[in-house]
Amino acid sequence: MLTERELNEIRARFRVFQQRIYLNSCSQGALADVVEAGVMAYLTSWRERGSPWDMWTEQYERARKQFAAFIGAQPDEVAIVSSVSAGINAVASALDFHPRFKIVMGEFEFPTMGHIWLAQQRRGARVEFIAARDGRIPVDAYARAIDETTRLVPVTHVSFLNGVRADVKAIARLAHERGAWVMMDDYQDCGTRPIDVKALDVDFYLTGTLKYLLGPPGLAFLYVRAELIPSLQPTISGWFAQRDPFAFDVRRFDPSPTARRFQAGTPPIPNLYAAMPALDLLSEIGLDRIAAHIEWLSRALIDRARALGIRLKTPTDSVGPLIVLQSKDLRAILARLAERRIVASGRHDGLRLSLHVYNTLDDVEAAVAVLEENLDLMVREGDD
Repeated sequence: MLTERELNEIRARFRVFQQRIYLNSCSQGALADVVEAGVMAYLTSWRERGSPWDMWTEQYERARKQFAAFIGAQPDEVAIVSSVSAGINAVASALDFHPRFKIVMGEFEFPTMGHIWLAQQRRGARVEFIAARDGRIPVDAYARAIDETTRLVPVTHVSFLNGVRADVKAIARLAHERGAWVMMDDYQDCGTRPIDVKALDVDFYLTGTLKYLLGPPGLAFLYVRAELIPSLQPTISGWFAQRDPFAFDVRRFDPSPTARRFQAGTPPIPNLYAAMPALDLLSEIGLDRIAAHIEWLSRALIDRARALGIRLKTPTDSVGPLIVLQSKDLRAILARLAERRIVASGRHDGLRLSLHVYNTLDDVEAAVAVLEENLDLMVREGDD
């Protein structure tokens, strides 16, 4: 666990806490001093050197290596993309849907996952959604849906709707037994605990930097298992997807033999300068320690919400980072929290309170105090 002194030192690096209680990392991570410094380093390089693309592309490759180490992959298995949507689309463009045409996914996926695969129906795909049961999507529900016609199983690690955590390793084992591939969306968890894509045995892994990785929007990473790369040829492409982007041969299409083939245009250099220091900061603190801290805060929040009789949409055994409480009037409860300078968010009828390494028990208690004063705005156990 983090000591009080360590926590105070970490928290001091995020100036938003001088003015607000920030419980919205599920939408955007708080801004760290090292991230601001990274942006300034990019601006300085631009101002002083004009167009130092040699230096910027070196930074680009360092970021690839840095993120690969962060998730337990090799650099050649990582593509740097502008968004998770861009990464999914690149993979989708490389797939054929004969004879395997089915995409199996739970209804808790982020909408972009559904939208992209539904768009592939014109190319022969068929999407089968799995309904939730008691706020979860159990592995046996996947077992009934995945068969010899299944091409891909997208699965979110933590759902943006209710914070439920999927058993990705079990789902991957099941899918592979039936010849299907697994695509893991880790946007709502990456940065809160150690991740090892090899241990999880996923075929594709995606996340972006703007949430728990504490970086800016406009930057995401795609992991593709090395054994699959040679057999996948994206039709969404660009000059930075080529073996040699600087060959400048308009007549030749020569995709990289690595995961770089899933990239497209000019890389988002400013975002890389901002994101890399945040990855360093998380690694320096220690992802095991971050996970333990978040679990402690999550247990405290769940226990206090239950003591008030508030209905949780998140399972009571959750380890975080996202805890979702059911509200009768989401807009009103968010406004009451904002009056106390507490930043949170909501989806549908769910009040989302998300926790990260910079949050404290005092943050939790402040949010709970507002909830206690406004129980009429929350759904309580026993309500019809």
